[in-house]
Amino acid sequence: MAYRVQHITRYQFAEPVSLSHNLAWLQPRPTARQTPLTFEIKITPSPAILAPRVDLHGNHAHYFEVTEPHRSLEIECLSQVEILQRLPVPLDDSPPWEEARDLFARSWDPRIRMASAFTLDSPLTRRTEDLARYGAPSFPPGQPLLMAVAELMRRIHKEFAYRPRVTTISTPLAEILEKRHGVCQDFAHIAIGVLRSLGLAARYVSGYLETLPPPGRPRLVGADASHAWFAVLCPVQGWIDFDPTNDLLPGDRHVTLAWGRDYSDVPPLKGVVLGGGRNPVMEVSVDVQREAPGSG
Repeated sequence: MAYRVQHITRYQFAEPVSLSHNLAWLQPRPTARQTPLTFEIKITPSPAILAPRVDLHGNHAHYFEVTEPHRSLEIECLSQVEILQRLPVPLDDSPPWEEARDLFARSWDPRIRMASAFTLDSPLTRRTEDLARYGAPSFPPGQPLLMAVAELMRRIHKEFAYRPRVTTISTPLAEILEKRHGVCQDFAHIAIGVLRSLGLAARYVSGYLETLPPPGRPRLVGADASHAWFAVLCPVQGWIDFDPTNDLLPGDRHVTLAWGRDYSDVPPLKGVVLGGGRNPVMEVSVDVQREAPGSG
């Protein structure tokens, strides 16, 4: 499957901004199933500095500075990617979850040692007894790891309501767990918090999901949005992705941008501005359009 992705972010400031420093994680990364074909970033006003970089987790990021006074800022990214169809994942062909957990204490496998960072607390996902208790019904003794994680994913999908604008990225995980509502970032963080509280390695994945219109209706340009899910490390099969918002294992409709410990590692954009006044207005438009493979 091939996709063309357009992601536009616009900021409108109440007062002039004299200087802005920014980091963007908006370039799709290569994976075993995903091949980025083209990428272009356009920034208005033109930045004095635009420098690509690769972060600690191997994601492609862009640092840019706008040094001329401005009251608006627009970042447009155009990407083309090809994604291979995901082969079925045999959930029962994984070790008991306790065995996977214990590997982090005794394995010298470099892949396991490097993944140890994803078992620890991060700024937005801290291990707690409440999270471990919530996850416990999905992890009975001896349950194959991936079957347990799939059950956790199903429970989050069933028990948490998708409600935009009722949480922010700073809403505590304890509050989301208590009120059982939020958006895709929140559901990914809940799953990651549960898995780490049980001693397992889990990471946050940012990206896009192609949304299909109802039968007989045209797709809406810009109707697609940034998406988020999580992945767990299985000693047998490596990192396996799970999408609790939609209760499925991501396939060829998921475009991966970046991954990290949580959202704070890989936000689409973050930065610091001098000036601008209070409460800048931000608008985001994302369009994920299917193309014929090789059309780029």
